[in-house]
Amino acid sequence: MELLTPGLGLLVWNLIAFLILLIILGKFAWKPILKSLKERETGIADSLATAERVKAEMAQLKSENEALLAKAREERAQLLKEARDTKDRIIAEAKEQAKVEAGKIIADANVAIQQQKMAAITDVKNQVGALVIDVAEKVLRRELTDKGQQEKYIKELAEEVKLN
Repeated sequence: MELLTPGLGLLVWNLIAFLILLIILGKFAWKPILKSLKERETGIADSLATAERVKAEMAQLKSENEALLAKAREERAQLLKEARDTKDRIIAEAKEQAKVEAGKIIADANVAIQQQKMAAITDVKNQVGALVIDVAEKVLRRELTDKGQQEKYIKELAEEVKLN
């Protein structure tokens, strides 16, 4: 039972050793330990404050990025609209210019056709005139007294003209 009830001397020595240890720890260890705990507490508080500040900055940057993204989308839509309008305008101008050119070509072709037609008609008129003169010359050269012979001769000349 001695283990359960310590002796008075052991109790006193244990108490003296504990008090000496308590004084030494109080003088040398508690101040640095409390100081390092205080520094650690301050560091943790600063880290939390920095984290909150960074979190707020990230939220602000995110909102700014979203605003920039929305602005970029709007500008892209505007550029696409302008490009479509420009494309439509260029196509319309090209079609209009093609119509004008086609009209000009058709008008020039009509003028050329009319000129060729007039030249052909003039040529035909000249040939008919020449033929009439030839026939008249041949009729006048041959003075026929007989009307029947005259008609026969005109028919021969007409046949001759048709064959040429």
